Amino acid sequence: MTDFDAIVPAIAEALRKRGYETLTPVQQAMIDPDLQGRDALVSAQTGSGKTVAFGLAMAPTLLPEGGRFDRAGAPLALAIAPTRELAMQVMRELEWLYAETGAIIGSCVGGMDIRNERRALERGAHIIVGTPGRLRDHITRRALDLSQMRVVVLDEADEMLDLGFREDLEFILQQSPDERRTLMFSATVPRSISDLAKSYQRDARRIETVSEQKQHVDIEYRALAVANPDRENAIINVLRFYEAKNAIVFCSTRAAVNHLTARLHNRGFSVVALSGELSQNERTHALQAMRDGRARVCVATDVAARGIDLPGLELVIHADLPTNSDTLLHRSGRTGRAGNKGVSALIVPNSARRKAERLLGGANVRATWALPPSADEVQARDDERLMADPSLTQAIGEEEVPMIEALIATHGAEQIAAAFLRLQRGHRSAPEDLIPVSLEAGKARKEPDYANPANSATKPRGDFGASVWFSVSVGRRQNAEPRWLIPMLCRNGNITKNEIGAIKMQPEETFIEIAESALDTFLGALGPNKALERGITLSQLPGMPDFNAAPKERAARPPREEGDRKPYAEKKAYGDRKTDDRKSFGDRKPFGDKAPYGEKKPFGDKKPYARKDDAAPRTPRDTMAATDAEVWGDAPAKPAFKKPKDASNAWDKSAKPDWAGKPKGDKPAYAGKPAYAGKPKGKFEDRGAAGGAKKKPYKPKV
Repeated sequence: MTDFDAIVPAIAEALRKRGYETLTPVQQAMIDPDLQGRDALVSAQTGSGKTVAFGLAMAPTLLPEGGRFDRAGAPLALAIAPTRELAMQVMRELEWLYAETGAIIGSCVGGMDIRNERRALERGAHIIVGTPGRLRDHITRRALDLSQMRVVVLDEADEMLDLGFREDLEFILQQSPDERRTLMFSATVPRSISDLAKSYQRDARRIETVSEQKQHVDIEYRALAVANPDRENAIINVLRFYEAKNAIVFCSTRAAVNHLTARLHNRGFSVVALSGELSQNERTHALQAMRDGRARVCVATDVAARGIDLPGLELVIHADLPTNSDTLLHRSGRTGRAGNKGVSALIVPNSARRKAERLLGGANVRATWALPPSADEVQARDDERLMADPSLTQAIGEEEVPMIEALIATHGAEQIAAAFLRLQRGHRSAPEDLIPVSLEAGKARKEPDYANPANSATKPRGDFGASVWFSVSVGRRQNAEPRWLIPMLCRNGNITKNEIGAIKMQPEETFIEIAESALDTFLGALGPNKALERGITLSQLPGMPDFNAAPKERAARPPREEGDRKPYAEKKAYGDRKTDDRKSFGDRKPFGDKAPYGEKKPFGDKKPYARKDDAAPRTPRDTMAATDAEVWGDAPAKPAFKKPKDASNAWDKSAKPDWAGKPKGDKPAYAGKPAYAGKPKGKFEDRGAAGGAKKKPYKPKV
């Protein structure tokens, strides 16, 4: 039985039209009859054809016996991918794979127009491909119905968990029917993936298509040791050396992507950027430029390039080392896909050698440690490509013969060959000259590295040889230390620590020994002032200093000239100073002359209150009853009331005249109001005089 005999006929026909002759191991495992109807947890290397694999696994569950889908309604299958690019790639793969089945495939991807997606869902679809966040949005808005779901596929499940989509994935799986099939595909199966599989899969079958020893067998790993300042120059030389049809350069941050993109663009490379800050339209155009050949280099971050498939990608460069071994495998998996060969080059600065070794060991891959291509190696590779140029071996056409003879007769064969050589080299970027680096004893060290001499190549000290001594204007009292003094001497003197001999610290100065062979270079770099940094200066000594001599003391302060400042003794004594005009303390009356507080006159000695003589005595009011009279004592009497009262406490009204009233008859009698005639009937305009004056009809204000 061949590979295609166990596949649904319509799917097998699509594979033949696509040019498939055999299936990859993961694809062969997914068409196993024992797997039909079961859940699966699949780990396979990146680029092994996982998209086609789960497309083959879904077909028996989705397609009816006739091999063609019925009218589209609620979706039957759901494929979830971590990024927009990977989701659109999965959609393109499923479209040609299910082309013969009449399947309608829709997308629900973040960054796309959600209104168009909602209308497509209303029309119906058989298979939906989307990202976790957008799928949850449609489910929450009740635009996506999962009631008929038969198969759910999680592609790059480990990456979705790393990106923080666990909550969205759990929400989607909880909304789908319990009897669904759940297929999880992942390059690695960490504990988080195992826990998710246990929660949402039933009797899942574990499938491992490749062993760890055979991981990425089509990828050549190269670890290139470079000096710290030469990282970008090494990337340029690697791109020039391989001249790959498509290459991708991975950076750790968006800022690094923008910087490297600008640098490569200035050097003449056709480059595009791919990072999370770009819109979906910009990212789509960047990938399309890589696919149709308008761009050859893509600088991207890990998240943006996750899962993308660039046909013919031959080279992956790790400008920044990945954070873990899994990321290293995912990055490198962009090349060496579907049986093609590829190169994964790690740019390893001196300080990151051990980290690179740990990453390679954790990924269980063996890399070849080497140096980046030098300028001469890049030039030699260009000459090889030039000699193998197909235009040099093509037959000469009849229409070209007259022009060829004219060129040879006018300029000669050598001049024409020189012009061809200049033309071929003119459109290429010139390679960079790199600082030499040593790989001995597992250490990446450079010779020379003036910026960081601690990483310079070391050699046995032995006899230092002829030397010259210098005095540096800082010592122990200025906190001088060799760990920062040596790099300062190397940076400013254009030497390495191999040209620095003994260092003797003194309280106020430091003696250093410089190799005589590097004296001219050292003095020429320092200049006539022999200045370093921070105001530190050097002075050349005639010979070896005397280390047992008394410590150098600071110069004494020059004495002040006479007359600059009056002696302290000439000042007037404190008692001779003039006093102010205030009374002295002795002129004041002493406190004891005052009368003591107890001798004051007592409060009871005061005379009692006496009323003034002119105050008349108050008499009781004779107009009030004896029972109601108030006893006023000696207080003055109140004035009498204006209206007298009798003994019954009633007002005496006899003094007030009776009310006569107004005379009658002076006012006309009340005639009364006229009878109400009622409002006239009819339209307002026809009321006439009875309705009063005509009013203008009401018009509302605008």
